[in-house]
Amino acid sequence: FIVFDGAYSAFIQDDSLPKSIYEVPGAREVAFETNSFSKNLGFTGVRLGWTVCPKDLKFEDGALVHADWSRVVGTMSNGPSHFASAGACAMFTEAGMKAHKELIQYYLGNAKLVREVLLKANMEVYGGDNAPYVWVRCPGKDSWSTFQEFLDKCQIVSTPGAGFGSMGEGFVRFSSFAPRAAVEEAVTRLAKHYGV
Repeated sequence: FIVFDGAYSAFIQDDSLPKSIYEVPGAREVAFETNSFSKNLGFTGVRLGWTVCPKDLKFEDGALVHADWSRVVGTMSNGPSHFASAGACAMFTEAGMKAHKELIQYYLGNAKLVREVLLKANMEVYGGDNAPYVWVRCPGKDSWSTFQEFLDKCQIVSTPGAGFGSMGEGFVRFSSFAPRAAVEEAVTRLAKHYGV
């Protein structure tokens, strides 16, 4: 079966893209979905999320995945802390939902700034429009060399794609999770480096 991580679903702005795997017909029989408050609320480190495990999902022998999932979660967790629960509940208030939407737009605005300067530099760029990360292809270089170049020449930290496995090699990733002033400074440095 499929384990779908929807941690970045709140960043999806394109209505033609699914925000949940359950928007795909038949997914209830083949997938469970996990999600988190860490990315869309800035809860990184607090570790609060949820998992949807449909009762339609079965092992090859016909046994319910949900039964095993319930046993594992019930055995390994006493639930979230009061602090984390209170923070999550606050998100579902009118003020919390407003702040949530503003925070998502703030990070997407940061990503847009990074994406635009890299496109002006004629880089092959992915993401940053429906995700808080901007991926850049490293033509003729490995991801660690490109990471080092950005660090040495621009004093900007990116993430080497190789850290995400073999399919990430040849790319670096920029994060939009930063104060706007820091992103604007990084964009200025990139523009100067590439002469755009």
